[in-house]
Amino acid sequence: MAYQRTPTYSATRRASQNWNRNQNTAQFKSSVKLGPVAHTVIVALMITVLGLIYLTQATKATSYDYQASELDAKIAELDARKSEMEVQNARLTALETVKASNVAKAMTQPSDVSYTE
Repeated sequence: MAYQRTPTYSATRRASQNWNRNQNTAQFKSSVKLGPVAHTVIVALMITVLGLIYLTQATKATSYDYQASELDAKIAELDARKSEMEVQNARLTALETVKASNVAKAMTQPSDVSYTE
């Protein structure tokens, strides 16, 4: 069975209000009344909860930012190592290619070397 409030009926009609036919004249009284201090406390609690929610979301975003910056630094370091290895590979490959070429094989040692001053 659902909870129902017990109505308080007014015995007389007020002259200042125009009551129409079939209009309910029952007045419901609220059993809980909150004062200005309670309203202030409730508003302060709501602002505090919203602030905490905001802070948790902000710290999540900040932690994701730190993780992303760490990954970016690692990617930059790996790119630098990759480029160094590409240069070293090109240097070693070029020396082997020059030594194995037909032109290098056809060269002879010079008999006399002189330098200009």
